[in-house]
This record gives sequence, structure tokens and C-alpha cells, in this order.
Amino acid sequence: MKDLALLLSVITLIQCSSPKENKETPTVDRTQLPYVPEWAQNVIWYQIFVERFRNGDTSNDPTLADIQKTYPENIPEGWKLSEWGKDWYVEEDYMANIKDDLDFYSKIQLRRFGGDLQGVLDKIDYISDLGVTAIYFNPLNDSPSLHKYDARNWRHIDRNFGPDPKGDAKIMNEETPDDPTTWEMTAADKLFLELVKTFHERGIRIIMDYSWNHAGYDFWAVNDLRDKGKESKYTDWFAIEEFDDPETPENETKIEGWWGFKFMPVVKEDISDPENSVPNEGNVTSPTIKQHIFNITQRWLDPNGDGDFEDGVDGFRLDVAAEMTKGFWRDYRKFVKSVNPDAYLVGEIWWLNWPKELMGPEQMVQGDIFDAVMNYRWYRIARGYFSQGMPALKPSEFVEQYQTIEANISIENQRAMMNITATHDTPRLSTCFFNDGQYKYHVKLNEDSLYKVHRPDEHTWKEVKMLLLHQFSFVGSPHIWNGDEMGMWGADDPDCRKPLWWDDIDFEPEQARAFKERSTPADTISINSELLGYYKKVISIRKENPVLAYGELEFIEANDEKMTLAYSRKSEEKEAIALFNRSEQDQKIEVDATAKTYANALTGEVYNVTNGKVSVDLSGIEGMILISQ
Repeated sequence: MKDLALLLSVITLIQCSSPKENKETPTVDRTQLPYVPEWAQNVIWYQIFVERFRNGDTSNDPTLADIQKTYPENIPEGWKLSEWGKDWYVEEDYMANIKDDLDFYSKIQLRRFGGDLQGVLDKIDYISDLGVTAIYFNPLNDSPSLHKYDARNWRHIDRNFGPDPKGDAKIMNEETPDDPTTWEMTAADKLFLELVKTFHERGIRIIMDYSWNHAGYDFWAVNDLRDKGKESKYTDWFAIEEFDDPETPENETKIEGWWGFKFMPVVKEDISDPENSVPNEGNVTSPTIKQHIFNITQRWLDPNGDGDFEDGVDGFRLDVAAEMTKGFWRDYRKFVKSVNPDAYLVGEIWWLNWPKELMGPEQMVQGDIFDAVMNYRWYRIARGYFSQGMPALKPSEFVEQYQTIEANISIENQRAMMNITATHDTPRLSTCFFNDGQYKYHVKLNEDSLYKVHRPDEHTWKEVKMLLLHQFSFVGSPHIWNGDEMGMWGADDPDCRKPLWWDDIDFEPEQARAFKERSTPADTISINSELLGYYKKVISIRKENPVLAYGELEFIEANDEKMTLAYSRKSEEKEAIALFNRSEQDQKIEVDATAKTYANALTGEVYNVTNGKVSVDLSGIEGMILISQ
């Protein structure tokens, strides 16, 4: 989901072998309920926002012509590509020519930095060395925006992500958009498939992000509606509020926009229970747009149509999933699983009542819609305990709330949950912990002049590390928003979408000088090598100890007075015990244990069990994972 305030103002363990080797002939009908792909039940996610990841090919950088018909629409004279290492809070020179009355955050929607697929390929060793086992790409479809949720078309990779933007545009223009027999592979498409192959060879899965809820202002079928009005054959594709009057010189075509945002025209749906809260029952109105969506989905699941999915993607992240009808999603799941039963479907299920109440996903993970959702509910309560952010939670409250949110969800679906700590739509993990206000509420400088957007302090980093130790030892698949592992900080969108801090680029010091009422330090920019090493360590601990993914969870300590928490993850062969001291004082924790000795997964220090108990001393704001020996 894009940030609302901005838009309104503007499982088996993944092995080191390739995914193909894990695709044994099914012994069960995996299209039937309640199958959840085994690989997705023990995976470590890394989310990549391509435009801000790495500029690997300067020859394909966006031009003025490439960014038309998105927000902001009045592009000023002198626009040019932004410098990767420039202070984020210093406006580009051309912004002085903006005629509209825009605030800083609206102005910088004009920025493009030239990130592309070659940049991802150039950093594949970095990604592989990090230890992640799956990539979630933000939208790759052809689009004029920086975020790509306003597609010009869904069927091709963005022209500026590949090596030949002009050639790709020519291919797109010569195709019949709704006839897949005319579709060719553009240079960007081919590079993406090369990328998929390269990642698969390293045992790393790939999923794509699509928003079937809405398209873009320059989407080809929307343009056809504007040109032909009621004579267009796509009149039932989008939620049309007003057709053009051919007797007037103006074009009055008006299509409902996502959250009123005209650059994201909404797909038309027939809702059978409009009085109920979302997600509604019903389906998309047009069978032809549904088939178009299915055709694109199949294109990326099995690009050459040979039934071998090694050359295709491994699933999809579905944007604003609660805003589409459950009937569509049931049909979509049936289609996806009929193509590749091991494809993973994860929905963005977020707010029921912003900013206080998150939506429960239970009705979406019963086997007929998604395999999992982005697990914002887990993160909010984890933040409440580990950082004491609002609402601050005691250990017993954390346990109680977690047990509530896991109820009525199968263990297979729980393991497949994407346990996010930050995304393109939230403040970065470090900044979220640095501030103690309510989650996703007043989390930018134009919403709260006291919100802290500079380098977090050492206390915050201690809290972050404790949270990571929890994330990588808990039920659900850990997720990393690209750059968090580098120690990047940033407020909500767009501050969370800064270009990544590669060490071969010189960065200017960063200071929030665009907000003159604030006095913030000038922070130097560089990768936090110590934090990056910690990420690699907790990832390796998770991968080397399958009990942390599959072991039965049992809470064994929740001491509100001492602010200590402990849980075990237990299988027939192993036991892992995670222990946390959220207080500022040193605490001794003694818990029941089944093995004779345990080793600290971070340091290797050995602890003996006495009378069926293991005792550890934890400093303030410290965690530990013990693995049975």
C-alpha cells in the first residue's frame, strides 16, 4: 500500500542448491486446500526497490519523456536525474522552477536516481553473501513513476530497468496489448529473466509485486477509454464515473482513483456485500480484464510455457489486497496454482481502522486465497515490547496479543507469514525504534515537527539488535527492507526510499535543512559494518538451526516486573531458547530446559543445565539464543 497521507496530498529449508532441485514430483494435489508451499515456510526475504537500489547502467537512465503522466504532473524546466550521493534534504536546482505550490515531500516525487536491473545483478554477490534466500521485488511493470504502482502496462518490465528503453517502447507500441500472441520479450524482459536464472542458480527465490486493484493514468486501456468513450471495448474494466462528451472540446472522462488519486484508476468490481467491511465478497466486473491479468501472471510464472518453472518467478506479492474482492482472489489463486502449485501468494493486509486497528487476515489464509500476508500485526506488538513504542507492552501483554493474532491460522500459514520490520511504506526500522510514538501515525517531519529523522542513538541500535534476534528466532519468515541491514535511517515514505548507501559512492552529509524549523545534526553517511555483520550472523543462525523455523513455540517466561521474556522452539532433535531482557538493568533469567548443555548462538559460550534449568545473566536491553548441544 502506498502511504495514504502522501497520496492524498499529492516448507522445507531452502538449500544451497537451486530451487529446481527442490521441485520434486508432487505426491499430493497441491492445488487443493490447505497446501502452503514448503519452501515458503522457511525463507529469509530481502525486499528490493529497484529505482533506489543501484544504478548499474547509466545509458538507460530515465528521461523527461519517460516520467510523464504521473505525480507531480507539471515537470519544471531543467529537470534532470538526481545525484545518488546528494544530501536527501537539499532540493535539486530545478525545483526552484516548480510553478505549483508543493511541499518538500511532494517535490521530491520528481526525483529519479536511475536504479535498474543491472544494478541488482552487479550486487548479487552482496545479496548472496548476506544470506537471504528470497527476493521480493517492488513493482517492475512499465510505469512513469518512481514506485511503479501506476502501470502503463502490466505485461512488460519497466523500460528504464533494462538496457534499451527506446527499443522496448517501440516493441510495446507495436503489440496488441490484450492479445498475448502478439507479445514479445523486450530487452528489459530478457534481462529480468537472466536475473531470475542467476538468482535461482544461487538458491534464491523471486516474487514480483503487482497491484491488480488499479493501473496508471497512462495505462493503455485507460487511454483507449479516453479516446473512444462509450465505444471503447474496455468500458467495464475500470470504475468510470463520467464518460467524455464528444460535443465538447474538453475530455471529461473521469475514472475513480485509488483513494481519490487520479493517477491510479481503479479496476471495476461487483461487490455482493457492500455493507460489510473490507475485504468484500464479489468479483471483478469484466471477464476480459481477469483473463488479461491471468495471461500476465502466466507469462512470468512460466515464460517459455514448457511447464518447467525454473525460468519463471516463484510467486507474487499482491498490493492493497483487502481492497479487492475475495471472489477475484479465489479465482486468482486457482489459476496461479494450476500453473505452478508451488507458487507463493502473499497479500498486503494492513489497516482496518487507521491508525489504531490492524486488519486480521484469518479469512484470507484459509487455503482458498493467500498462503500468507505481510505480518504487520506481529511487528506492531514486537515493537511495543522491544522498543516500548506506543502502545508499550509488558512481556505478558506481548504473549497475550501474539496468541490472539495467531489464533485460527494454521501453523503452515504462520510459518509462511512475511514478518516485516519495515518496507517502502513505513519508516525504516531504526527510525521507527528511535521514535516512540504510535506506529505509522505522524511519522514524517511535515506531520510532526519533533519526529526524529537523524542518525539513531546507540540505545536504539541495541533495541534493534534485540528485535532482530527475536525476528530470526520466531515463527514466520524474516523480512529485510533493502538498506536496513546497512544501518540506513529514514522517516515514512518518501524518506524510507533514499538511494542505498553503497560504499563506492561519496555521500554528502545529511541534514534536514529543508525543514528550517528543525535543528538537526549533519550526519555522515556510510554503511554500518558492525550492524551488517550482525544481520549476517542472525541470518546464519536461522539457516543453521531449522528448529528456529519449524520448532514448536512455547512461551516459558513473561516477567512483567523484570521485563524479561523467553520462549523455546522445540523439535524432536533440538531445542532453541530465546531470552530477552527489555529492562535497563542487568537481569538473571532461569528457565526450564530439556538438554544437558546449551550454547549461545552468538558467542558460542556453553551453559550447563542444573536440576532441569538453565540460568543466564543478561545486561539491560540484551537478548540471547541458546541452542541445545
